[in-house]
Amino acid sequence: MKRRVSLLEALGVRPWAKTLSEAWLVVRGDGTTPKSRFGVSSLRQFHPRYSLPLWLGRRPMGRRVPITNLFNYRQPPPELGWSVRVTDVEDFRGGRNTYDSHNGTDFAVPPGTRVLAAAPGVVLRVSSEYHRGGLKVMLDHGRGLVTTSNHLARTLVTPGQRVARGEPIALSGYSGIDALVGFPWAPPHVHFNTWLNGEYVDPFTPVGRDEPSLWRQHNDPVPARGQDLEADPEPTVWDATAIELVISACRHSGARDEIRTQPTLAEQAGAALLQLNYFPTRFDRARIAAPGARVLVRECFPREPRLDLPMSFEDYDGAWSPDW
Repeated sequence: MKRRVSLLEALGVRPWAKTLSEAWLVVRGDGTTPKSRFGVSSLRQFHPRYSLPLWLGRRPMGRRVPITNLFNYRQPPPELGWSVRVTDVEDFRGGRNTYDSHNGTDFAVPPGTRVLAAAPGVVLRVSSEYHRGGLKVMLDHGRGLVTTSNHLARTLVTPGQRVARGEPIALSGYSGIDALVGFPWAPPHVHFNTWLNGEYVDPFTPVGRDEPSLWRQHNDPVPARGQDLEADPEPTVWDATAIELVISACRHSGARDEIRTQPTLAEQAGAALLQLNYFPTRFDRARIAAPGARVLVRECFPREPRLDLPMSFEDYDGAWSPDW
């Protein structure tokens, strides 16, 4: 089920001044963030077969969500800058359906598609960073598991709000610098990030590795059938000392203030996760990774199958990737 969103809302280009300032950072970088890297191989992000029908509100693969990029297990050093090139890449199946710096899963859906909570949790953060993922909603699912849905057109929740599995949290779009570069040949999508114990991880389990997938149906994410009746999870317990260490290790004054001024410890953790994920060169990583240092959480938990496809069963039955 879709709701109508305007093209400007889907692209998330307002306010204009903030958009232009953050877009410029991608092109030029600054003292703590290298400029992003593009090349001929970046054209692989163009998928006319999917993108044009999706922008027109159609579903080219019927009731299967196309996955246009997976998590890359061969991330380049962050000091080289965010790379949208395809050089040294490997997804969880050993394929190449990803790009250099991609650290999430891209679900290609028409703008205005309902985006759902992949598991019960609490809204940790709602924010927009045009140069890194556009409008996004971050959820804490407890036991160290956090997810973020990016490139949204409109959010439907507020920080601190509890959400059930399968509850709508946003309407999809393609907000962020990616669409400015690729519209209309790059497909609108939801970039889905997962963190476990303060580190970003792939929800899929690599073929041959003996560990659980984070998807409830192993490596085949499917939507929840309605809102399951399950107990609210206990929120992740954040480590105030570890968060203060992250703040002190941040070399960018604006990012440091953004984390420090959040009203609650949980919201500080959400801001820190975002900065560490998208702007790692703003931090003295040696201090954060020192022996005995924790990355934000007070207790670490194992991988567990807890997530569903963040789309409605009324719209989709599952996901599809070109090499599946």
